[in-house]
Amino acid sequence: MRGIPLPEKTPVDTLDAAFFEQEIPWDLTLVVAWLVVSIGVIYLPIFNDTPIRIILTLPMILFIPGYCLIAALFPKKGDVDLPERILLSIGLSLAVVPLIGLGLNFTPWGIRLEPLVIALTLFTWVMIVVAHYRSAILPSEERFRVSFFAIARKTREDFLPSGESRVHRFLNGVLVIVAIVAIITTAVVIAFPKEGERFSEFYILGEKQRSSDFPEMIMTGQPYQMYIGIGNQEHRNVTYTIETWALRMEFDNVTNTTSIQSMDPLDRQSLVLSHNETIKIPYTLLVNKTGYNRVEFMLFNESVPGPEVSGSDRIPASYRDLHLWVTVQ
Repeated sequence: MRGIPLPEKTPVDTLDAAFFEQEIPWDLTLVVAWLVVSIGVIYLPIFNDTPIRIILTLPMILFIPGYCLIAALFPKKGDVDLPERILLSIGLSLAVVPLIGLGLNFTPWGIRLEPLVIALTLFTWVMIVVAHYRSAILPSEERFRVSFFAIARKTREDFLPSGESRVHRFLNGVLVIVAIVAIITTAVVIAFPKEGERFSEFYILGEKQRSSDFPEMIMTGQPYQMYIGIGNQEHRNVTYTIETWALRMEFDNVTNTTSIQSMDPLDRQSLVLSHNETIKIPYTLLVNKTGYNRVEFMLFNESVPGPEVSGSDRIPASYRDLHLWVTVQ
């Protein structure tokens, strides 16, 4: 009696089997671990100004999104070789990340750190899920897998072939050393960048957070909503002081100059910003006397002059200054 032939083993064809019965490829597992560590480094204060943050987050921009996309598009072994995957991963990452940034630019969140991190993480996770599923439904022998031993053996065969002369092998060895030194040098330059120019941003915005909707005429006792923006690029923590003054300026037709006739304080506040931190402060402009025609905004760093410096001498003593020409009634 002949036995009933058993059906041949078929690839996984259900979602449950793909996600709960199949092992996740180690390269995708490494990507997941890298993402978790990178997000932690971004938001942990102790790593904010260290080279570790740059080293861990750079692959999130230049390599990981493209690699996961390639893994989702080509899960089968032989579709794309490892060297091609690496090159395509870099190229696609350089295309995907700007497109994500462009999309965020048309959203209420804009191109900021938190929305960009969330968008890149979501994109990478979706690609990982798709790549794992497409790999799981293939027969195990057809799935693309990364092997360190195969990479090392292939590298040795390409750069140090056994049948070549000693001179040829020596030159290949020198080439490998030069490549390693170049990679290490690039990593050091990225991890320890040259300190750039020191400066502070100082700007004012109107009620709708635009630089074009400032009032030309204000009424005494009526509040006007504005925003004051400060950005610290001084490569250190800075204590800023913002002073707002109401001025009455007069123009001299003979000397063709303007002079300050009166100058009264409106407001003063201080805050501390760390390096690379930018803040927009809601500010209410309120003037209680008529006769003014200019509002001066002055930004001081640690060196704030005393009350003896006043009038036209106080404005040049500030670190940055802005003004609005208005009519106060």
